[in-house]
Amino acid sequence: MAPSSQGTAGLSEAEDQTALPTPQSPAMTAADDINEADLEAAFSTTASTHAILKPPAKTSTTAIPTIHPNPNSSPNPENGPEEENTDLPTSLESRALHRGLAQRHLSMLGIAGSIGTGLFLGLGGAVQDGGPLGALLGYAVISLVVCAVQFALGEVAALMPVTGSFVRHAETLVDPAWGFAVGWNLVYGNLLSIPSEATAVVVLVRFWWEDVQAAWVLVVFIVLTVGVGMAFVRVFGEVEFVFAAVKIALVVFLILLGLVINLGGVPGTERIGFRYWRDPGPFVEYIATGRWGEFLGFWAVMTGAVFSFAGVESLAMAAAETQNPREAIPRACKRVFARVVIFYLLAVLVVGMLVPSNDPRLDGSGSSVAQSPFVIAASQAGISAIPSVVNAVVITSAWSASNQALLAGTRVLYGLALKGQAPKIFLRTTSWGTPYVCVLLFTAFMFLSFMSLSEAAITVFWWLVSLTAAGVLVSWSSILLNHIRLLQAMKRQGLDVSRLPWHNGWTKYSSWAGFCMCIIILLTSGFSVFTTGNWDAATFVSAYLDIPIMITAYLFWKFFRKTKIVSLDKIPLEEALARAEEYYPEPAESKKRGWIRAISWIWD
Repeated sequence: MAPSSQGTAGLSEAEDQTALPTPQSPAMTAADDINEADLEAAFSTTASTHAILKPPAKTSTTAIPTIHPNPNSSPNPENGPEEENTDLPTSLESRALHRGLAQRHLSMLGIAGSIGTGLFLGLGGAVQDGGPLGALLGYAVISLVVCAVQFALGEVAALMPVTGSFVRHAETLVDPAWGFAVGWNLVYGNLLSIPSEATAVVVLVRFWWEDVQAAWVLVVFIVLTVGVGMAFVRVFGEVEFVFAAVKIALVVFLILLGLVINLGGVPGTERIGFRYWRDPGPFVEYIATGRWGEFLGFWAVMTGAVFSFAGVESLAMAAAETQNPREAIPRACKRVFARVVIFYLLAVLVVGMLVPSNDPRLDGSGSSVAQSPFVIAASQAGISAIPSVVNAVVITSAWSASNQALLAGTRVLYGLALKGQAPKIFLRTTSWGTPYVCVLLFTAFMFLSFMSLSEAAITVFWWLVSLTAAGVLVSWSSILLNHIRLLQAMKRQGLDVSRLPWHNGWTKYSSWAGFCMCIIILLTSGFSVFTTGNWDAATFVSAYLDIPIMITAYLFWKFFRKTKIVSLDKIPLEEALARAEEYYPEPAESKKRGWIRAISWIWD
């Protein structure tokens, strides 16, 4: 189908209020070309992005929107231009984007985003730096931070289920300039993430075919990624569901295989047990010696573990395209946290039992399949097929990561355009609800992967990629800060937290603890470059350059639009809570039966 050219300006006020689109109505199957004058009236951001709307007008029972009734989808010409709070789901989002993602998609999306090369290839490096116990403790601490992030995200997103998730939340709860900085930082990071994954796929494919033409691999990769990105969002959900299932199957298989090898279950191998925890020991001295060196080893693992969990926050990016978002997002946040933490901690434990921390085969761990601790253990046990299996799944992981970067980046860009922080052309969508102009921009940047064909160009490319390596911590910090500000605003306005669609009493403590931890890790993630003889420009850039970039973007928008930190009294919580209380849930999915019910615990 071709992109729709139907405009929003043609709808009269009466039509807009009596024919509100449900997810099944014809109005939801056609996108809108954007009339700039109408948008400037409806989404004016220069005056105040936080004006409270008048209460929704009564509508007929046959026209009640499924997610949130909002008849004020266009300004009343008699009253002059009326600003719509675009930090709540807008009428434009309701018409242009389609709700094709179910809760199972969100859960598996978070799992697929966090299980990748960090688990399959990178755990050996964690054991090498921190030792088996140091690695386990490092991942356990970051797991607690992930818990705080997920629950904070779930509570805010359940109240404000909008496209762009925490980027749009930051506009309402913190400062429009902060939302601008976080949003463009995410867009930039995702623009370069996809070509970096494409470059990695070339290396992985050459594990099997050394003389394969890199250009052909890149072309196929780009075509597949763009195909999923341009399709109906449910296609993306199903693709990621399958990828997540494959990853989970491999993780479970590798953990069980590791235990079998460790316990001497493979003929010709001896029982290892916790031998490597005693010799060379549970901790490794990193940079320094003694207890201080062991602590630095643990800290190095912890800062590295952050990037292994990167992606868990992406599940709410397409909230406006999710069925029952006020229910699905909180459930997904809880389930993703539990599953991912269990998989990672078990994997770290098993790896620490399989390979000694001083094994030279772990040098440069994470750069190839041959250095995966699972592959090392399997090869030592005489199981030759494991490297190819791991390589195949890691290739799907790279494609999955690209799909998620495309979804997250395009939805954030769409959200920025809604707020007037990006050109309005990015609001154009296809008739099936895909922001195709956003996808086309990302497609253009995918061709940066061809820089890998030149030795000189690839160096420049990886420097560009490294500029936003700290973006994960920035995103997590923003999510936690949004939640802190939400709770503070509710207290200031005398609102009971029990009115939130989803709330847990302990999150008022966990968000502060997680926020402080993220800031500390952000400031110390490149500590090794400040020690004697360990200066490395690339490490310094990847660890710290994103901080001045964020500050510059924040100050630019702040002075350009003269924004202010939002007063706790002026955050439009009453409107958001009113919409949440008028929420009409969609029919629940039927309960699973048979063998599907036996495995549905993974996502449900």
